[in-house]
Amino acid sequence: MTVAVVGASMTDFGERDAFVGELLSEAATGCLADAGVTADDLDALYVSNMASGEFEGTTGVVNALAHDIGALPAYTQRVDQTSASGGAGIFAAWQSVASGASDLTLLVGGEKMTHLSTARSADVIASLTHPVEYAHGVTLPAFGGLAARAYLETTTDADPARVREALAAVAVKNHDNARRNPRAQFQKEIDVADVLDSPVVADPLRLYDYCPVTDGSAALLFCPESVAREYTDDYVRVAGVAGATDTHVVHERADPTWMGAVAESAERTLEMADRHIADVDVLELHDMVSLLEPLQLEALGYADRGEGWRLAADGETTLSGPLPVNPSGGLKARGHPLGATGVAQAVELYRQLRGEAGDRQVDARRGLTCNVGGFGNCVTTSVLEVGP
Repeated sequence: MTVAVVGASMTDFGERDAFVGELLSEAATGCLADAGVTADDLDALYVSNMASGEFEGTTGVVNALAHDIGALPAYTQRVDQTSASGGAGIFAAWQSVASGASDLTLLVGGEKMTHLSTARSADVIASLTHPVEYAHGVTLPAFGGLAARAYLETTTDADPARVREALAAVAVKNHDNARRNPRAQFQKEIDVADVLDSPVVADPLRLYDYCPVTDGSAALLFCPESVAREYTDDYVRVAGVAGATDTHVVHERADPTWMGAVAESAERTLEMADRHIADVDVLELHDMVSLLEPLQLEALGYADRGEGWRLAADGETTLSGPLPVNPSGGLKARGHPLGATGVAQAVELYRQLRGEAGDRQVDARRGLTCNVGGFGNCVTTSVLEVGP
């Protein structure tokens, strides 16, 4: 059964004076209003959330949400796949409809993070690493720095300084896109010098190479394509969705700069969609750190290994380029509330494919999301395309 998306919503991302339950309710009610349905019409309600217990001491968030929005007696389920929880939620919500188990499924992703110190938030996130790595103090920013150093030293026929500037250009581009997204956390224009002059976080990467700590929520509404026109004439089709995993211990990989789970999940997704990567017009990638954007582009097949940085250096991934990447601003500038991120990626594509993206609108009939857990430990990709 082909599945359609008929509604979408996203809260403001950033530092929010609200608990996770309030953020989830805000996105949920916005999505239902967007589709013109009520909560009691739902057959299933999924919540993508990584760590409400660790961040707030709050569990049972999906059942609380069902009560708060009046979704009783819908089936409920929380989806946790670390920082790829949103993408995993898309898979679960799609599966509920594609299997025939549900005729109307609401997916809401959200996280509340900013009330904790940066050190405490980093520690919560680092708990997704292997216990041996965690015991040695490894964090996700540290993985970024280690992989970036390896990347700079192994890129072919290139001055490392030029490659480093290209990574900075990724952050600059995504900040520029975020200024066109009223929901994005950062509305500030930056340049390459700003990135290279910002404080070191994990050498050779600096503060502006990394995404912020974020509060926020996003939601999508799924139904069979056969009934999508009952909700909207401009629905979006889920053409493909799939996931894959890589080693949980990053240093066991033959090459820490190769994102094998990205390549595998994208291959499965495109096969389901009966499409080639060249058929994709716009991408929403998981740029927790600037390096991850070129690494994903390489794994997706847009560039050879060690060459993905050239796409940013040459301006190909800008809004006006032939391959727009992260028109929303990405994790880097839209923000990264863990459980909401993968859902927000798809919300952006939903808006783009319906021609509702305003100043950041690109010409697209098909888009791909890539939501990464850890440092490529698990990945879910999806392909969305214009429906009718």
